Amino acid sequence: MPPPVDSPTAPPRGHRVRQTIAQLRERILGGEWPVGGRIPTEPQLVAALGVGRNTVREAVRALVHAGVLECRQGSGTYVVSTDELAPVVARRLTDDRMAEVVEVRRAFEVEAARLAALRRTPDDLAALDGALAAREAAWRGGRVDEFVEADAALHVAVVAAAHNGMLAELYASVGAALRSTVAQSMGDALEPERYVDHSRLVEAIRDGDPHRAAIEAGAFLEPPPGA
Repeated sequence: MPPPVDSPTAPPRGHRVRQTIAQLRERILGGEWPVGGRIPTEPQLVAALGVGRNTVREAVRALVHAGVLECRQGSGTYVVSTDELAPVVARRLTDDRMAEVVEVRRAFEVEAARLAALRRTPDDLAALDGALAAREAAWRGGRVDEFVEADAALHVAVVAAAHNGMLAELYASVGAALRSTVAQSMGDALEPERYVDHSRLVEAIRDGDPHRAAIEAGAFLEPPPGA
């Protein structure tokens, strides 16, 4: 018979906690427990995962500390993020660090555009065309919040076309920061002088020109003179 959970002959406690954290993460990333939803109670997790209450408690506490879960008194524990980096970035995002955010965006987006020009597929090009059209429609609609989301979606489509999983994961972690920089640059209204054309970026990717794609991606993220 297998040793009882949390018995002296079971795997070391730290190992069990790490395994339990991995199992919880897997269920969150798999969509079984979506963002905004409540995870099962502690007794239910004990039964489902086959570990002791203390192991479950430590694993949940670790994910709370990481910003993935949130305990709400009298209500339960909820999923607040699928990405441990996103809450860290959000906590560090302040107005006086926006210049750093733009520099990080530029590093990610220039390389993503270069790779996208080399690796894009017909499906990627269709997604880019759709995202570009949605961005243009959002601009014409005149709502800042809708334009910010549409602009972010286009940049995400460029990153997806790069077909680099790690780059996509890291870029997703700065999603909130990305939207903040766009919203800050737009202000309270979509003024004509703030419009930035992204069609040349999409065309460079379509043409398979990595050098031109990188230049186009970096052009609208250049720091102002004297920065």
